[in-house]
Amino acid sequence: CAATIFSDERPFRGIAGLLDWRLAGRLSALAKNGFLTGLAGEVVMVPGRPRASFDKILIFGLGAKASFDADAFRAWTVAVRRALSGLAAKRAVVEIAGRGVLAPEERAELLAEESRGAPEALERNVYIDDDVGQRAIVQAIKRSELRTRSA
Repeated sequence: CAATIFSDERPFRGIAGLLDWRLAGRLSALAKNGFLTGLAGEVVMVPGRPRASFDKILIFGLGAKASFDADAFRAWTVAVRRALSGLAAKRAVVEIAGRGVLAPEERAELLAEESRGAPEALERNVYIDDDVGQRAIVQAIKRSELRTRSA
């Protein structure tokens, strides 16, 4: 499972917040001790089992919320792809970065754009977003597939 955190947002939100609760505050304890900062480019892996149904949990730092933009999103996609490849993960549940900062349609387009170079990532991973974001992702993937077929 891949979750995201901002360096300036506590308590954790999204999947990281749910995982922190499920792991009895382990992520919060790591943050309190300075091991988990949320700085851009940070990747921390913690074991998920037995408290969560995932073998491994990856936490990706996104930096300060106000500075998160399209370039930061692109850097996050590279980091996720690299981490999952390095772990030889066959399948992952991935929280889409930037919820509440970038519009759902923008995040979906960026995800589709970044996945053109690695379409297998879209096929093997499950991406999590809110309802609007999920619909935007489906539409962006369809548009991306149409562009690829017509090219």
